[in-house]
Amino acid sequence: MIDELNETERSSIRVEVERLRLEHRDLEDAIDALLTVGAVDQLQIQRLKKRKLLLRDRIAFLEDQLTPDIIA
Repeated sequence: MIDELNETERSSIRVEVERLRLEHRDLEDAIDALLTVGAVDQLQIQRLKKRKLLLRDRIAFLEDQLTPDIIA
């Protein structure tokens, strides 16, 4: 099947997913720190949250690439 990934491609996707998860966690920590400080720049927090959502979507897309399609 053309859509199947070889092990090298699967491995590189796994590495990318892990990198994105780390960035996602870092953004979450940054948002929490900004909220804890109290001197909050709402625009900055909004941008960080938007980036976090984009990362979550990208992670989901890549994880879908690793999951084989199952025909019911």
